[in-house]
Amino acid sequence: MTARTTQQRTPAGSAADLAMAALLLMRPRQWVKNAFVFAPLFFTPTAMSVDAMQAVLLVFVCFCCVSSGVYCLNDVRDRDSDKIHPKKRLRPVASGRISVAAAVALAGVLIASGFAIALTLAPAALPALLLYLIVNIAYNIILKNIAIIDVLVISFGFVLRVYGGAEIIGVVPTPWIQICAGLLALFIALAKRRDDVVLDIGTEHRVSLSGYTRLFLDVCIGVTLAALLVSYMIFTLMDDAMARLGSDRLFMTVPFVIAGIFRYLQLTLVFERSGSPTDLVLKDWFLMAAVAGWLVVYAYLIYA
Repeated sequence: MTARTTQQRTPAGSAADLAMAALLLMRPRQWVKNAFVFAPLFFTPTAMSVDAMQAVLLVFVCFCCVSSGVYCLNDVRDRDSDKIHPKKRLRPVASGRISVAAAVALAGVLIASGFAIALTLAPAALPALLLYLIVNIAYNIILKNIAIIDVLVISFGFVLRVYGGAEIIGVVPTPWIQICAGLLALFIALAKRRDDVVLDIGTEHRVSLSGYTRLFLDVCIGVTLAALLVSYMIFTLMDDAMARLGSDRLFMTVPFVIAGIFRYLQLTLVFERSGSPTDLVLKDWFLMAAVAGWLVVYAYLIYA
């Protein structure tokens, strides 16, 4: 009886472990990055409707599927270098919790699902989704090994998310939304590279690190954040933006942007905790308060 019970439980335990490993491989925490697809709808009050929300939500799901598929392929390709990383060695493929074949199969299913949903329910987002996949594959194969190009490609991925969200609701994203989204993503990518340098990860894990130093990254971060803050402030004071959004008090959201930027800088430069941007945004109470405050005030100004 005992032996039979043990034999019956083992496969279930293995299946549960495999399912958990597959979920970790998909990196659901990273799905918060795909929220950028909602930016065009949020900044276009006249387009807001239940149908528009549902359409953008579908695009969000498509990007989540495709981005998770890309993460699977990335972990397969980087499994050897991940094994020598202090944190990434625990990833499912690098640790051996899931096989290479299973990871590749999961990637195929996820990417196919994302495009199937887009093709049938959100065809307008297909060009942005396809370009996102192509760019990320190129990034994983070669572009991530080229300093400066690697962070620019990451930034471009966020701009493509904005385009995907804009296309599905039939609006053209303003240059200011594209610039601010790109600069914000560029800052996050630079902060992550700085964390790699601080941890002395080494070029055997990430080749592009040979083109970075802490001083260089600090200067790049400062320039990027200055450009981001100035761009956002100009946007809030433009007559066109105020007329389109129906408020002449958009500048009231600037303090929340400043607070969020300064806090992220503090976490990066003082506490040196910029390794996982999504973890910071989801766990740091200061950043969450800054983001929530910005959302609430902005929504009140343009929707109330």
